[in-house]
Amino acid sequence: MTARFLALIPLFAATPAVAQSEIVVTGRGLEEPRTDAVYDVVTIGRERLAHSASNRLEDVLRDVPGFQQFRRSDSRTANPTSQGATLRALGGNASSRALLILDGVPQTDPFGGWIAWPAYDPRRLGRIRVVRGGGSGTAGPGALAGSIEMDSAGPDDAAGLAAGLAYGSRDGVDAYAGYGARLGTGFFTVSAAYAHGDGFVPIVAEQRGPADRPSPYEQASIGLRAVAAVSAGTELQANVSAFTDRRERGTAFSAIRNAGADASLRLVGHGDLPFSLLAYVQVRDFANQFAAVSAGRTAAALTLDQYSVPATGLGARAEVRPRFGEVELRLGADWRDTEGRTQELFQFVAGAPTRGRVAGGRTRTLGAFAEASWEHGPVTLTAGGRIDRWRILDGTLRERILATQAPLTDTTFPDRAGWEPTGRAGAAWRIAAPLTLRAAAYRGWRLPTLNELYRPFRAGIDATAANAALAPETVEGVEAGIDFVPADNARIGVTFFVNRLEDAIANVTLGRGPGTFPGVGFVQPGGAYRQRQNIDAIVSRGLEIDAGLRLGRWHLAAGYSYADAEVRADGPAAPLDGLRPAQAPRHSASASLSWEGPRGAYASLGLRYAGSQYEDDLNAQRIPDALTVDAVGVLPLTRALAVEARAENLTDARVVAGISGAGIIERGTPRTLWLGLRWRG
Repeated sequence: MTARFLALIPLFAATPAVAQSEIVVTGRGLEEPRTDAVYDVVTIGRERLAHSASNRLEDVLRDVPGFQQFRRSDSRTANPTSQGATLRALGGNASSRALLILDGVPQTDPFGGWIAWPAYDPRRLGRIRVVRGGGSGTAGPGALAGSIEMDSAGPDDAAGLAAGLAYGSRDGVDAYAGYGARLGTGFFTVSAAYAHGDGFVPIVAEQRGPADRPSPYEQASIGLRAVAAVSAGTELQANVSAFTDRRERGTAFSAIRNAGADASLRLVGHGDLPFSLLAYVQVRDFANQFAAVSAGRTAAALTLDQYSVPATGLGARAEVRPRFGEVELRLGADWRDTEGRTQELFQFVAGAPTRGRVAGGRTRTLGAFAEASWEHGPVTLTAGGRIDRWRILDGTLRERILATQAPLTDTTFPDRAGWEPTGRAGAAWRIAAPLTLRAAAYRGWRLPTLNELYRPFRAGIDATAANAALAPETVEGVEAGIDFVPADNARIGVTFFVNRLEDAIANVTLGRGPGTFPGVGFVQPGGAYRQRQNIDAIVSRGLEIDAGLRLGRWHLAAGYSYADAEVRADGPAAPLDGLRPAQAPRHSASASLSWEGPRGAYASLGLRYAGSQYEDDLNAQRIPDALTVDAVGVLPLTRALAVEARAENLTDARVVAGISGAGIIERGTPRTLWLGLRWRG
């Protein structure tokens, strides 16, 4: 199927061009819908994307209060399987509950639902729109907590040659180069990014032993994009990208390798009948080693070699937006097919594996949506719904004894299918020129990932079993907000929300070692035995505040999120009832002050606060709050050349990223300083 998809590229590329005078290409999708006035939308502009202290997308997104990953560490040290994204404290699971989209293409890993953050350099993006809440709506399955919609840089942002090279703490190297130019009636861009560093020791100083060492990383990505006119008001957009990511987790036998490639074609019409047609393919391969560290942390031993996790995602989407006076319709359909498997060696004796495992399957969703928006004077009304057909296919779990090839487990799980109806509706009323009231209600859903369904795993002395019977998650939510815009350069928005995540997938503690448990085998003394289960619900109530003020060359932005989340559970998960979801802080906030000077001069100071949260589902291990400070400065030397200085975690705050079952504390990024050059031709 992948080969057939790629064979279509020459057919699209052969589309004849038309006279340049008739053409204006943007490289973007359809215009923002009228529904933006109804929902809680935060936009991150090009200025912020081009001036991050770390040049890491996940750090840029932390400017949005309420955004979180399962761990506080970034993609230089965290295990990729813990790097899902969510909003509004609907966490407690490493799979993403917010849907990340790039140029219309969903970006969650086809097998695990996590996000490969090193694939996305913020310097090749034009803007990001974060829609908190909103359910599935027109974005598709997976947007439970909201959607994060990224647009690639356009012809103006990426024109000419741009390059940067910086040297940082712990022998860090951060390099970037991009070029963009007009080409006939369209444009093309090409960019590449490279990052390397010796890394820091993840375990806090007072608990380290001889087994602990720095966590080096080496990551690279490349993106090629071409946009061509098909006719007046219609453009064809072709994207090809690839990434590679190698890192270590701070001990022997903790190497990680992740690689992937994406390709997509999108035909966008901006005429009297706006439309968008999209097709895409994603290929991933992932490898991961796990080690057990002895008491006193004197030595590490290999316990699991997840040597290959190949996965493929295919998809397509079509949307048309007819307008009838004050009414705009959004009509469309989308399809996504994912396939993948984990291939592992486990139960090591004297450094050699004795068991092998292959587990995986396939999922498919096919949905259709319709949404109508009516705008009349100060009032905007919107309502819509979608229906999705889902299937879980070809699920298997096979384990064998390596020495004899005798089977230990040979299970083929029954195929399953179902329907998920969802919808959303809202209203906005501009009471007066500066003041708008808005309210919305919505329902969304997410299918369990192949990783959640079929793969058991271990983290230290803890073991978690998979669950092939998991049901889809669904969310129901309501929100109300007020936007106050006293002038073009000032805005403040306040949103109150209540979300209920039904059948939330969580890792539920069912026992303690020592002992032998179904699906995982033996668990050491002190270790926890868990299984992925659908718990009754996670209920999250709270508010979000976003504010911005621009005065001349100065820009002040601030935000705050309060999310009081609580688990509702009974049966085997009854001990979780009334507790907070794991890894879900109640408070988060950010603030930044930036200055843009002549000829590209720039300076900014940013603060981020994350409240305390719990490491585990039983709320036994508390992770303390953390306040970090970042800074960026760019000083032009010539019209094209500038020197830059960047600081991550300037005060060297101790950011606890995780606590193991044995009480071992892992930290996030310590103070990291960068000095380099930027070129803009």
